[in-house]
Amino acid sequence: MRSSLRSLARRLGRGSPTTVGRLLRGLGFSLRVNVKRFTGPPHPDRDRQFRYLRRQRHRFQKAGCPALSVDTKKKELIGNFRNAGRQWARQSEEVNAHDFPHHAQCRAVPYGIYDAARRAGHVCVGTSAETGAFAVDALRQWWSAHGRRHYPRARQLFIEADAGGGNGCRRRLWKRELQRWADRDGLAITVGHYPTGASKWNPVEHRLFGPITINWAGHPLRTLDTMLGLIRGTQTRTGLRVTARLNKKRYEPHVRVTDDEMAQIDLHSHRTCPQWNYTIRPRLRL
Repeated sequence: MRSSLRSLARRLGRGSPTTVGRLLRGLGFSLRVNVKRFTGPPHPDRDRQFRYLRRQRHRFQKAGCPALSVDTKKKELIGNFRNAGRQWARQSEEVNAHDFPHHAQCRAVPYGIYDAARRAGHVCVGTSAETGAFAVDALRQWWSAHGRRHYPRARQLFIEADAGGGNGCRRRLWKRELQRWADRDGLAITVGHYPTGASKWNPVEHRLFGPITINWAGHPLRTLDTMLGLIRGTQTRTGLRVTARLNKKRYEPHVRVTDDEMAQIDLHSHRTCPQWNYTIRPRLRL
């Protein structure tokens, strides 16, 4: 039963709701909401995996190879919809009263790639499903536009990713597409996944997505061009610069990867937390 001031006063049989409220505040009570704090029992390899990710990141950076942090940002409805936050203006932007998806031009899927060594971010904005193929295409887009130029001698790279989503540690499509990328560009691709429930420690979250959210706060994302412009305009005092490109390719969800296809992937699991750490090497071309 919800204990409102009026019901508490009635149950006490004396005093007004105002008096009850004053007494409760004097005793340290106030209206409060639930706080999400408990993440459940931690995985026994959680700390071990965090230390291993840190070592891998430093090893690749020291060797002059890319060490990337990736994730999919919250999907956004493109149209005249409210965008959380405030901005300086003479008057408020007028937007739709309801966020009905069928009123949107599309649902944008921003996939972020953060290069900590260069303090640079790249966002591939898709308009289709969030799949492993979309994630790998975003990485290939980054490699073609930036990776080759800034790491001309690199023949390997490291990717930090969450355990779920399109780039999850159990996603067969993700691994198959990584193999195709490795074959095409001759790259050895090492992937390290964060344990379940630990995605907030992924650098892309606070180094890239945080500044983007601050930059577009209060700006309705009415068009894809508006969204891309606000992403590209994101900067920080520590030197962050962000690029963005649109990907209108159609990705089919629930693509099945067969056991035979998985057997052909040149995947090498690491000794440390093999369920989360692996390297996919390019296959020899016949």
